[in-house]
Amino acid sequence: MVYTGVLKKMMTEIGSPVQYYLQLENDFVNINQALNKTLEITFIKHECLHCHLDKPIYRQGYCKSCFFDIPQAADWIIRPELSTAHLDKEDRDLAYEKKVQLQPHIVYLANSSSVKVGVTRKAQVPTRWIDQGAHEAIEIVEVPNRYLAGITEVALKAYVSDKTNWRKMLKNEIQDADLLAEKEKLAAFIPEEAKPYYLENTKETAIEFPVLQYPKKVKSLNLSKIPNYTGVLKGIKGQYLIFEDSTVFNVRSNEGYYVSLEIK
Repeated sequence: MVYTGVLKKMMTEIGSPVQYYLQLENDFVNINQALNKTLEITFIKHECLHCHLDKPIYRQGYCKSCFFDIPQAADWIIRPELSTAHLDKEDRDLAYEKKVQLQPHIVYLANSSSVKVGVTRKAQVPTRWIDQGAHEAIEIVEVPNRYLAGITEVALKAYVSDKTNWRKMLKNEIQDADLLAEKEKLAAFIPEEAKPYYLENTKETAIEFPVLQYPKKVKSLNLSKIPNYTGVLKGIKGQYLIFEDSTVFNVRSNEGYYVSLEIK
């Protein structure tokens, strides 16, 4: 079967293992069903996720002009401590910012290669953890807006990393950790404004990924340099496709690339 369309982040469904789906132009494809099959990915053109024009993708699936204009790509997306909607203060589009920022957010610990702290909207649990390739995660606080989550993350990352080592995550080089114990140690460092939102009785969530073979070395596929690639799919973890020859393809970092995908 040959499918065509613009790449967007794979949709996920928690299960044993996680189920992955690609929404392409006229098809909704369960990628798990392609395991052990040959995939051919061919880059056709760019398509900005906002303006839909064939313009080079700058970041996050957007062309350069859209990236610096639309609220979906503002700095507070990556740095939630910069959120200002709770102050009724506009960055790019106050209505959009209120919709996204003024909803419950979770600060969490996740273990994908080693323990890291992160922020996500409550509605994105456990999707965010799956996207990071975390095999386990635990909630620390649930706050009413993105700003409080951001300042909590900033405070906690003085004591624990806020980065994922994606190479180790893909090779399944995992450090064992007691997330509940880590969470309890970090409780003392939560900012005063967020302390009332500490979650006392949380449990670890375990996540199982559909991987048949982990790569020994990791070779990242860049469609701008290699517009056509063929390989046997051996796993899906985070937002990566893992192939038999140790090539990995990050679907999310290729958002805005219009491709053909043939499953043989």
